[in-house]
Amino acid sequence: MEKAMEEQTSEISKLPEQVSATRSLLLANGRKLAEILNLIDVIEPLGIAYHFEKEIDNILEEIYNKNSNFDEIFNKFQDGNGKFKESLASDVLGLLSLYEASHVRTHCEDILEDALGFSTTHLESAAPHLNSPLKEQVMQALEQSLHKGIPRVETRFFISSIYDKEESKNDVLLRFAKLDFNLLQMLHKQELAEVSRWWKDLDFMTTLPYAKDRAVECYFWTVGVYSEPQYSQARVMLAKTIAMISIVDDTFNAYGIVKELETYTDAIQRWDINEIDRLPDYMKISFKALLDLYEDHEKELSGDGRSHVVYLAKERMKEIVRKYNVEAKWFIEGYMPPVSEYLSNALATSTYYLLTTSYLGMKSATEQDYEWLSKNPKILEANVTLCRVIDDIATYEVEKSRGQIATGIECYMRDYGVSMEEAMAKFHEMAETAWKDVNKGILRPAPVYTEILTRILKLARIIDVTYKHNQDGYTHPEKVPKPYIVALLVDSIEI
Repeated sequence: MEKAMEEQTSEISKLPEQVSATRSLLLANGRKLAEILNLIDVIEPLGIAYHFEKEIDNILEEIYNKNSNFDEIFNKFQDGNGKFKESLASDVLGLLSLYEASHVRTHCEDILEDALGFSTTHLESAAPHLNSPLKEQVMQALEQSLHKGIPRVETRFFISSIYDKEESKNDVLLRFAKLDFNLLQMLHKQELAEVSRWWKDLDFMTTLPYAKDRAVECYFWTVGVYSEPQYSQARVMLAKTIAMISIVDDTFNAYGIVKELETYTDAIQRWDINEIDRLPDYMKISFKALLDLYEDHEKELSGDGRSHVVYLAKERMKEIVRKYNVEAKWFIEGYMPPVSEYLSNALATSTYYLLTTSYLGMKSATEQDYEWLSKNPKILEANVTLCRVIDDIATYEVEKSRGQIATGIECYMRDYGVSMEEAMAKFHEMAETAWKDVNKGILRPAPVYTEILTRILKLARIIDVTYKHNQDGYTHPEKVPKPYIVALLVDSIEI
């Protein structure tokens, strides 16, 4: 692998002139607005925009500041009755742009609500009659919008299935994108190997009868959160944390009895290895591994003076364990709480509060950022809600079949006297509302840097992809993410 990586690095090192030329194209004076935006619209899906992040940000900010009519930008597409002009139906690329824009809508943006329905209807009608590669691009968009997709997955598809087949492609940009993808993939493979070694050394698959081998899936999630080279440490730390919380979750869901879980919960709250003797043998294994992991996090971050932020990650872990214990009691005792009580507890057990651990390996994350996150800002609440309700929809039938009555859908049905279909529709509505809150939360001006907000957005995207079509792609990875895992972590792109 190292030799192949050296060869790829050698090849990509020969492209500085082309990279410089791309930067010159971005910064060229006198270019038409459409030309600049079209160039950015190619660089972004090719996955190489991170090389020009500052330049693109400055360009877009300058364009925004010079144009005061963006608020009415969609009005020109409407007729006198406020409906989208039917003449737009023949412009497939325009419809595609309108469709993608509609997924970034926030609250009270009725015109974008209409845009979604209008563009979807006409794209579905046009798709069977289109030629490649536009046909594939439209079909992919209808299946997964760019805004809600995992960027690395979309990049792989765009490079191989769309841009490589376009007659007007820029060969230099395309080659650069392919090399860059493969180079990053090699880094990702090295990180996955590290995570896999750590997981194998824990030997959970031998010592814990309920353990599931999810190391690869856990790492895949981290690539969805951040794929760029500078986040290597963050990916490894987050993958280990997700794998560990999966073991803790299974301890509560699939194995422990009430008294043992009470002791386990209390021991984790105390966070002291001396508590281990209170636990049954099988719990000692995961308890020690949990404390060891966070000790490793502290050691790893001590080098740049950031070990103290691990304390906040521990507090999130303690929180989720307390909530897991409540859920376990409900299940064992056959208690069905009011839906408000259910959601109050279940938001934490979605794990998405805990996944603020994603910031541990980000050197740019400050104490102020962690303080902001600890107050559960609206964008984080929206993200957590999105994860919870989408998970509840996807896992309802399985949980019902194993006798679990304290599910979100069941609680809602009972509280409001509605059918399963109506409860599902309500949870989908909650998910749509949450997406609008996430979209609003990433807009400028914002209380924290975009780099921090982007992690929350990308975590939301992972949920949209993993649970596509109401499938539980985390528990059953073969249903959704398996081909994505192969595309991102196994198969390189042919140059």
